[in-house]
Amino acid sequence: MQLHNKLSKEEALKKLYSESFKRITLSFYRYVILEDSQTFRDDLFVEFDRLDCLGRIYIAREGINAQMSVPEHNIEAFVAALNARIELKDMPIKWAVEDDGKSFFKLNIKLRAKIVADGLDDGSFDVTNVGKHLTPMEFHNSLDEPDTVVIDMRNHYESEVGHFENAICPDVDTFREEIQMVVDDFSDKKDNKVLLYCTGGVRCEKASAYLKHHGFKDVNQLHGGIIEYARQIKQTELKSKFIGKNFVFDERLGESIDGQVISKCHQCGAVCDTHTNCANNDCHLLFIQCEACKSQYNACCTDECKEIITLPNEERIALRSKFQDKYSKSQIYRQRIRPKLNHS
Repeated sequence: MQLHNKLSKEEALKKLYSESFKRITLSFYRYVILEDSQTFRDDLFVEFDRLDCLGRIYIAREGINAQMSVPEHNIEAFVAALNARIELKDMPIKWAVEDDGKSFFKLNIKLRAKIVADGLDDGSFDVTNVGKHLTPMEFHNSLDEPDTVVIDMRNHYESEVGHFENAICPDVDTFREEIQMVVDDFSDKKDNKVLLYCTGGVRCEKASAYLKHHGFKDVNQLHGGIIEYARQIKQTELKSKFIGKNFVFDERLGESIDGQVISKCHQCGAVCDTHTNCANNDCHLLFIQCEACKSQYNACCTDECKEIITLPNEERIALRSKFQDKYSKSQIYRQRIRPKLNHS
């Protein structure tokens, strides 16, 4: 029985682009105790593979976090498969705002210690004592209330291309960094109404419980995240209070919410919100690059990486160790990319 995708990236892409049917991008998560996460994972792979689903799914003892691409003709069977499992029954699903059907090219289901890396000791606080879930319309209306503190619980590269009006967007690389920073930096706001939001809602579950544990009295979170807000705001035809693009963790790397572009190319400062990964695979830094700079730098983040990709493979291997430091990507961004942007 096949329990892993065995196609190469090239083979998977060729298969995807040869399909004659439409795909739909969706996401969901649920915190639910899984006593046998390995068996749960393997059974899901067999079921989703049978339905020709693609995507990236993280499973841990604490639950599931999934971003997927499902054939339109299999949506009904897919939802039925979720409902057939008590752990996934009546799962709230977020549907993509902009969708070309090419968000994923493989099915990857991975076991993790947590479905979102937060660095928290779950035994030290009540993870079920979460904040109040606000519907998109309730969240929309609460944004204008006086003394309300709106906090973006995403990373800097996400909030840089899009965020809610007047939101505080911490300058962090990881959710692990941010969750403690928010508790420390806003300790004087424990009596204020706090509004948290993230892409689909999963990060706010832990964040809201952690804030309540630390004495924040009125903690609220956007139910369904930016994805659900965008879907509902378009249906109501109200003016969106989220400006720019919603960063997503798939091949699209983003979906525009209101048509505005609020960020700049990290290399020349031109108006741009297109993320790319450095073509030097030993770097692979995620950054914003316009078409002109993509051409100039050969899709690399720096002249150094541009030079490296032209070297013989043996020389590239010899240089590889300099990119192995777990902090190297952050250092490249903060020391070489961001100064250029700020100067422009």
